[in-house]
Amino acid sequence: MCKDCGCSITDHEHGHDDGGHHHHHDEKMDNVHANPQLNDKKTVDVIKKILDKNDHEAMHNRKHFDSHNVLAINLMSSPGSGKTTLLEKLANISPFKFGVIEGDLETSRDADRLKAKGIPAYQIQTGSACHLDAFMVHKGLHDMPLNDIDVCFVENVGNLVCPASYDVGTHLNIVLVSVPEGNDKIEKYPVMFRCADLVLITKTDLLPHFDYDVDHEKKEARKLKPNVDILEVSTKDEESLKKVINWIKFKMEMR
Repeated sequence: MCKDCGCSITDHEHGHDDGGHHHHHDEKMDNVHANPQLNDKKTVDVIKKILDKNDHEAMHNRKHFDSHNVLAINLMSSPGSGKTTLLEKLANISPFKFGVIEGDLETSRDADRLKAKGIPAYQIQTGSACHLDAFMVHKGLHDMPLNDIDVCFVENVGNLVCPASYDVGTHLNIVLVSVPEGNDKIEKYPVMFRCADLVLITKTDLLPHFDYDVDHEKKEARKLKPNVDILEVSTKDEESLKKVINWIKFKMEMR
């Protein structure tokens, strides 16, 4: 998590630019970021302060979504699991309208793909940060037509570690894990899967080509969170996509 890699030692106290980049570190902060000493009380205090401020901003984001009756969903996974492709395919068949706040270290490629499908999308380029935080997402809120959508997806930076530690102000977490990633990701990254409301096992059309045990992965996910929902998905199979849509519709109705 960020407490281990040191990437949480950013300059939220100094602010971000419009692209979500961190800047204006003072020398002390730069040294801590480069060489975080987790046994150092000062470092721990800085991390705690940043996470506390993030949680406060996340609460503000959630209230903002609530005031517009928008269900907010955090999409998390490793790179290449199919988050953007899933959203593209949902756009073709979804009965609800949605927008996307898109996070990547660089480029606007994913947001451009979504816009080409007619999906409102706001790109956040995080620079070196390996996750989105509540402050970055807040910037995206002001570019989302919240009065015209029912759901807002936050497509987090591809990473199975740090995003799990940062509340960005969404209501639900969907975590994707793809067949080509192998049978060990859920066991290796338990923090991420403990925070999931729905686990999507993606790229199931590739099962004939990989030694992947779906039942084993489901058992591992439910060891971590017994009540977690799990769906098998292929973006080439519309019926599996409809199951994702129905899950989201149910959550919308439960609000």
